[in-house]
Amino acid sequence: MSRQITVLVVDDEATMRDILEMRLRKWGFDVLVAADATEAARVVREDEPDIVLSDIVMPEMSGLELLRELKGQDPDRPVILLTAHGTVERAVEAMKVGARDFLTKPLNYPNLKAVLDQACRDREVLVRSRRLSLELKGEKGFGPFIGMSPRMKDAYSLIQAVASSDASVLITGESGTGKELAAKTIHDLSARKHGDFVAVNAAAIPRDLVESELFGHEKGAFTGASHDRIGCFELADSGTLLLDEISEMPLELQPKLLRVLDEARFRRVGGKREVTVDVRTLAATNQDPRQSVRDGLLREDLYYRLNVFTVHLPALRDREGDISLLAHYFLDLFREKHGSPARAIREETIDVLERYRWPGNVRELRNVMERAAILARDGWVEVSHLPPYVRHPDDDLVGDVKVPTGLTAAEVEKQLILQTLDETGNNKAETARRLGLNVKTIRNKLKAYGMDG
Repeated sequence: MSRQITVLVVDDEATMRDILEMRLRKWGFDVLVAADATEAARVVREDEPDIVLSDIVMPEMSGLELLRELKGQDPDRPVILLTAHGTVERAVEAMKVGARDFLTKPLNYPNLKAVLDQACRDREVLVRSRRLSLELKGEKGFGPFIGMSPRMKDAYSLIQAVASSDASVLITGESGTGKELAAKTIHDLSARKHGDFVAVNAAAIPRDLVESELFGHEKGAFTGASHDRIGCFELADSGTLLLDEISEMPLELQPKLLRVLDEARFRRVGGKREVTVDVRTLAATNQDPRQSVRDGLLREDLYYRLNVFTVHLPALRDREGDISLLAHYFLDLFREKHGSPARAIREETIDVLERYRWPGNVRELRNVMERAAILARDGWVEVSHLPPYVRHPDDDLVGDVKVPTGLTAAEVEKQLILQTLDETGNNKAETARRLGLNVKTIRNKLKAYGMDG
């Protein structure tokens, strides 16, 4: 035990109290005693023992009545009930009320010690979870970010430094590390915070509509252009525009984008009049931008124009100590959202979370913890509440897919894509990598399935 645990023994038989007190002290516990339930309730209020070990059959107030009262005060305090008249019905009733365990006399002392030791471990985890929850309400990150690892602190410092200027910033990091969150934080800390923050994902827009999305179009500019439409640059006037997945920007459009960044003016598609805007432009990519330049996907002059500052967000697996912090944060969030009774995460569950590589980073962890909060109906997030691919990360990247006979090739492809998305925590970039496809292909397929691409 990491600290001295106090156990309150409640029994109306003095001999039993003495025997239990002697055993518990021998095992290393501090011990308090009470001769009946009324006295026990007073001791709990005054001394706040960690665990209560109580007989059921006592005069005036029974152990079950005491259990109900104590659970109303602190539902996390373990209460273990003892009885010489054990029945299945009574045990079921005790567990329903919230007893930690139900043991019959004469006691099996090795079994009692095992029950107490496990209750101590769980009590310690609950205390740490409460402490983390309180800390998370204080300063355990930066703005909307949660995490205090050295690499995240470096990112926070740079975000704060660049926010005060109007310089272009390139935000890099794997999918799910929080690049849009970083861009929004830069905007919120800047003098432009009262203007709009507009984010556009270059990879999510059909290639022939990217120019219209960015710069707008005039009525009749192309088939289907039935009215004038302003683009993202005009929407972000006096504010901030985030160009997400900049490496996916069509190459033929990049010179026009570069000119807009340099001159702050452009023409809408099909328009003759130049529009002038006052926009701070941020860009983000989950690729190595220098490799994108070498591969001919990103113009070198555009890269240097965007890359006045670079803010790199580390992968979750490289954020020492942050996985546990984020897991508890998400548990608190989803406990409230879904009305879950889950209050704490088992230590072995944290161990599994910290061993996993998190290809989907914080976004993937968020999804995993939402699933766990919904499944954890007994108050604890167990290892079994985690998805199989997190519990067994060394298994084959893509498991066996059972395909009913009679499906078309397109239907088989759909099953494979959806199963892989499930295995990767809806991480489209990792799904594309595993299946040897382009991220844009995955998004287009999802849109064709009538799902969010």
